[in-house]
Amino acid sequence: MATHRIIAADASTPQDEQLNLALRPQSLAEYVGQPALTEKLDITLQASRQRGEAMEHVLLHGPPGLGKTTLAHIISNEMGTHLTVTAGPALTKPGDLVGILTKLQPRDVLFIDEIHRLPIALEEYLYSAMEDYKIDVQIDSGMHAKTITLPVQPFTLIGATTRAGLISSPMRSRFGLSHNLEFYSEADLLSILMRSAGLLDMPTDQPEALSTVASRSRGTPRIANRLLRRVRDFSQVKHNNTLNATVVDQALKLEGVDALGLDELDRKYLRCIAEVYEGGPVGLEAVAATLGDDAGTLEQAVEPYLLQIGFLARTRKGRQLTKAGAEHLGLKIKVQDDAEPLFE
Repeated sequence: MATHRIIAADASTPQDEQLNLALRPQSLAEYVGQPALTEKLDITLQASRQRGEAMEHVLLHGPPGLGKTTLAHIISNEMGTHLTVTAGPALTKPGDLVGILTKLQPRDVLFIDEIHRLPIALEEYLYSAMEDYKIDVQIDSGMHAKTITLPVQPFTLIGATTRAGLISSPMRSRFGLSHNLEFYSEADLLSILMRSAGLLDMPTDQPEALSTVASRSRGTPRIANRLLRRVRDFSQVKHNNTLNATVVDQALKLEGVDALGLDELDRKYLRCIAEVYEGGPVGLEAVAATLGDDAGTLEQAVEPYLLQIGFLARTRKGRQLTKAGAEHLGLKIKVQDDAEPLFE
């Protein structure tokens, strides 16, 4: 039910990922947002280039769509070296990781997405590779077993994760730089959209229209660029490439995205708690069963933004709709004699 949502922060299809790639900044100077991180990276990159060394290993964590993969490409470009991209779930055998590590050239960048899903056995290979630039590979087993040490060229590992708490302490301690990416402000999203609009041959003289897109992008650049592409199509077909706030509003209304960036699934979730469970508190499993959806999907794809904007509260008894959430749905709060808030 929640697949292929236009306001999903992750890339829903390979084609979507390709379109995102075309809009990615190529250098740190073009990158917008995350000022604390970019300043640290700029200093570290300059120092590494001056010494002719590989940059320190970097751990980036935070919600999807905020630029972790983009930063990996930028770091590789700034270092002038090759980038190898893989993901934790794709590495299942020691041979998978050993093959990648031994092919790296000096100062190359290895990017492992969802690094928290890397098997523990493979983590141990990374420890010696990250610290000592070597890998101990065991040949055979039992009494005939022997270990071969393979050298690895000095490289930079960039690990990305949406769940930093699942990364083991030994792995976390081996990263020189660790940073949590935050949601973007509307001003930063507007800057990103101005650049993207130029790349898409859209008018860039309508900041009010692009600001409307930014305000509905849930603080996430990937969502902002996806909404912008939908607006471009709508503007081209329905309004002869005219771009203004009214056109944007019509385009996003057609996609079911309201003024706060909520889509139909968000509203169904809130209405379910309000109308079926009288505002809560109610358990997540009960809401998922009522909606006919997966509890894990709701927890990961729907709840974070509703919590962020204050429409939902997590209590010890379960999920509860807040006053702001009820007002957004146009519901009135009725307080009974026992002071239990219900929604009518």
